[in-house]
Amino acid sequence: MGKANSLSDLARHLGLSPATVSRALAQHEAIARSTRDRVARAARELGYVPNRAAQALASGRSGFVGFLLPLRGRGLADPFLGEFVSALTEGFAAKDVELLLSAVPRDGSELRHLEHLVTSGRVDGIVLSRIERDDPRVALLRARGVPFVAHGRLGADETGYSWLDTDGRAAFAEAFELLYTLGHRRFGVLSIDDPLTFRALREDGLRAAYAAKADPGLSLRHVSCARYDADGRARAIADLLAGPERPTAILAIADGLALDLMAAAQAQGLSIPQDLSVIGFDNIPSARHVTPGLTTFDACIADCATQLAAMLLARIAAPDAPHVSRLLTPQLVLRQSHGPAPQA
Repeated sequence: MGKANSLSDLARHLGLSPATVSRALAQHEAIARSTRDRVARAARELGYVPNRAAQALASGRSGFVGFLLPLRGRGLADPFLGEFVSALTEGFAAKDVELLLSAVPRDGSELRHLEHLVTSGRVDGIVLSRIERDDPRVALLRARGVPFVAHGRLGADETGYSWLDTDGRAAFAEAFELLYTLGHRRFGVLSIDDPLTFRALREDGLRAAYAAKADPGLSLRHVSCARYDADGRARAIADLLAGPERPTAILAIADGLALDLMAAAQAQGLSIPQDLSVIGFDNIPSARHVTPGLTTFDACIADCATQLAAMLLARIAAPDAPHVSRLLTPQLVLRQSHGPAPQA
C-alpha cells in the first residue's frame, strides 16, 4: 500500500479492526503498548492523517488544549511569551495534541472568554499563566471540573490544583544578599501594580532579607507601574533614579523592566555597574545581548512550558489523580550589570 487515505485503509494494512486502530491512535490504555507503537509507525509510513472530528466522536475529546492570549497592543507583549508558547506548542504536538491560542480583546473580560472557551467544548484542558493572588479563573475551572494546570500559584492556596512555579522569593533574597555583600546599602525595587503572585513573592523575598539585616544604614525605594503602560513605566523609572540619595542597586521584577531601567540610567549618564547595579528575572534572550549583559535569574521558560504540557496531558488522561505541584529553583546568571557599591 502506497498511502492510507482512511482509517479503514490503515486497518486493512495492519490486519486490525478499525475500532482497534482508532483506539491505538488515541493512545487508549486498553490497547497494548506494542500495538499502539505499531499503529503509530504504520500511520507515519503511510502518511495517514487522523480525522480530528472522527477522533473526537470516538474518544469524547477534541484533541485541543487552550491558552488565553490577552491582546495588549503591538510591542507590549510579555517578552518571554514567544519562547513559552513555542515550547508549549512543541510539548503538546509531540503527543498529537494541538494548542489553541485564544485571543482576548483589549477591552474584553478574560474570565468570560475563558468560560465561553470551556463551555463550547473546543478544548480538553487549559494552561493558565499570569496567576493572581486570588484568581477567579482558577475558581471557575475548579468549579467546572475542567482539567487545567497553572504557571504560578495563588497567594495563599497551593493545594487542590496542579501548578508549576519558579521560586522568586528565594531568588530575590539571594540577589539582595549578593548586593549587600558587595557593599550596597541603598536599594530599589522596580515592580508592577498588577496583583500577580509572582510579583508579591519576589517583593516578599527582598523585604524579608532586607529586614533580617536589621541594618540602620539600609534604605529601600519601591516604585511600580502597570505592566503595559509605557508612559507609566518611564515615570516610575524616573522617580526611582531621582535625587542624590538614589539607590545604588536595583532589583527589577522582570527583565523587560530591568532593560528599560538600564537604558534610562545610561541616558542620564550613569555607568552600569560602576554607578548602579541592576539585577532582573527571567533571562529573556535580549538580557545577554545588551551592554553590559544583564545579571538575572534563569526562569527556565522553555522547560517550564514543556513540563506544564506533560502535566496537563496527564491531568486530562487521569482527571481524578492527585494534583501535582512543582517549585523550581531559578539559577542566578552572573553577567556584567552588577558590581561593588560606588565609593562615597
